[in-house]
Amino acid sequence: MNTSNKVTAEHLRRLAYLYVRQSTLRQVHENRESTARQYDLKRRAQVLGWAADQIVVIDEDLGLSGATADNRNGFQRLVAEVGLGRVGLVMGLEVSRLARSSTDWHRLLEICALADTLILDEDGIYNPGHFNDRLLLGLKGTMSEAELHLLRARLIGGQLNKARRGDLWMKPPIGFVYDSSGRVVFDPDQQVQRGVHLLFETFRQTGSALRVVHHFKTEGVLWPRRITSGVRTGELLFGPLEHSRVLGILHNPRYTGAFVYGRTRQRKVIIAGQLRYRRLKREEWSVFLPNMHPGYISWEEFESNQSKLLANAKGYGEDRRSSPPREGSALLQGLVLCGVCGLRMTVRYHTDHGHLIPEYVCQRRGIQTAEPICQRLPGGQIDQAVTELVLKAVNPASLDVALEVFEELRARQAEVDRLRRAQVARAREEAELAQRQYLLARPENRLVVDNLERQWNEKLTSLSQAEEEYSRMSKSQPSALKDEDRDRVHALASDLPRVWNDPRTPARDRKRMLRLLIEDVTLVKNQKIHIHIRWKAGATTSMERPLPLRAPDLVRTPADIVELVRVLATEQTDAQIARTLNARSLRTGRKHSFTRLIVRHIRNAYDIPSYVQHLRSNGWLTVPEVAAQMGVHSSTAKRFAVEGVLRAVRADDTGRVLFEPVVGPLPQAQPGKRFRDRRRYPQLASNMSNEVQYEA
Repeated sequence: MNTSNKVTAEHLRRLAYLYVRQSTLRQVHENRESTARQYDLKRRAQVLGWAADQIVVIDEDLGLSGATADNRNGFQRLVAEVGLGRVGLVMGLEVSRLARSSTDWHRLLEICALADTLILDEDGIYNPGHFNDRLLLGLKGTMSEAELHLLRARLIGGQLNKARRGDLWMKPPIGFVYDSSGRVVFDPDQQVQRGVHLLFETFRQTGSALRVVHHFKTEGVLWPRRITSGVRTGELLFGPLEHSRVLGILHNPRYTGAFVYGRTRQRKVIIAGQLRYRRLKREEWSVFLPNMHPGYISWEEFESNQSKLLANAKGYGEDRRSSPPREGSALLQGLVLCGVCGLRMTVRYHTDHGHLIPEYVCQRRGIQTAEPICQRLPGGQIDQAVTELVLKAVNPASLDVALEVFEELRARQAEVDRLRRAQVARAREEAELAQRQYLLARPENRLVVDNLERQWNEKLTSLSQAEEEYSRMSKSQPSALKDEDRDRVHALASDLPRVWNDPRTPARDRKRMLRLLIEDVTLVKNQKIHIHIRWKAGATTSMERPLPLRAPDLVRTPADIVELVRVLATEQTDAQIARTLNARSLRTGRKHSFTRLIVRHIRNAYDIPSYVQHLRSNGWLTVPEVAAQMGVHSSTAKRFAVEGVLRAVRADDTGRVLFEPVVGPLPQAQPGKRFRDRRRYPQLASNMSNEVQYEA
């Protein structure tokens, strides 16, 4: 290629950049000849007229792939220098060294054309500003990108072909190993198998990955991890179980005995430009071969576990469609729907006399749009209504449930104890192995002997710690169920209301029992609280509950007592009414005993006439009025009332006397005639009842 008319004095005044790259560190280490050929391009630049101090070598991207410009700082620096017009020549052994992406390659060509920068490779020198050169460079870039695609397709095609037969080697998850014939089998270590079984069994009982981690921690059970590379390949390590590990195992279909390939798909994040893996649906998996090797669980149980995990994860989604059972006292937590807007209602708690009282609140739309909340309903009343309905609807088979619960508790306790003993046995074996290695070492090899002795002491320390931990956990573990315990479990299982109302039953367990029956609950509040329950089978049940009383109503005197006061006020004074109510064991709205002042306050609040007002409305007369009517002194009128000549009552608690209207001739003062001979009514006394009866 003729280069005499391409390299100009302007190009020679600028720098010449040599870009050196290998795709992987392994290529850098093994393909040294290719690297040397790239560095040798400096002589080509010197032949073209560039001085040695004008040639800049960029080799900081050695070991990085050219599929993208991300994280290639050297390439980005090269593009920046070209754009600033400081570069007269860009050198690379071939196009693939500069970029494997057409996007990055054509962007570099565009900038070189604008800055009048030449490009040199093993075949010649090109000017991106000339059409023919640019066309040739574009074809080379396209072929380089296609070459990368073909290489990848060959590799992926071979893997996929082996995967379709189930012969592709994949690192087995913990609990599985490859045997001598290349088949996947259970790990021969019984401690590993029991640990995996315990994980699935605990999740089956609790329905929460976090509860699985909590169970392993509280029971002191360690989780195994097998080293798959390095000098310690195949060695088992034990440590605490982590939440991410539990989720990985529960989501892994290989524990069902299936061979799966292509469960995830790689994609690039637009903003950060990083690679991410998206989990695909079951229908999108590349290869799915069930029953290829033994499994710890069935495929049906695996799908059930996925449903539980999905339901738990919904509690953190945008709409919070549901959430896993928590420790709070709100029975319907995560199950309540707002009957007004259809969104999921959340739970809030407030304290009343030291007790947490739940309430269901629909506030998501109010938070997002600054509008008032849709509904706020008391949780205690609703929970009680749903509980009564559920207890009536459930009719458990008592004996079968009791025996199943008993056997489950005993099996779980024995399994945990076996795992603890296995940990102690493994520590003892490692200590004995270290002892044998120490005893077999030759004494003259002091450095080796000292190291073996140190390892022996470390293993003895680990054994002592394992034995102490086993002893401590065994003491804290409840003893085996006795006959009386079995009878108690049988009684509890045969009587679901007793189990439900037992204070030792955690709120989380009540919620888990409830979710076995109820899909969701819709609440609507107007004049009453309308509760609509949708059961798991699809049936629905609706019921109503009255609205909760307002704060004043909680301390207001009951309506039936007010009506009783209204009746008694026609016959008794306030003090006598209070004594009558207390004798009937009635109490005020604040649960206090009645007094004269409380009765008077009730009468005034409800416009109830007093005994005096009632008598006066019926024509009863005061002492002055009777005295004036009879033409006698007031003391004489009172004397007539006391002796029973006239009918009178004490109408209030101050002793005020009222006379019944006189019918017939008025009594006259008759000196010398005894009152007992003239008495027509009972005598009026301060301690006698106001209910004065006529004599027979």
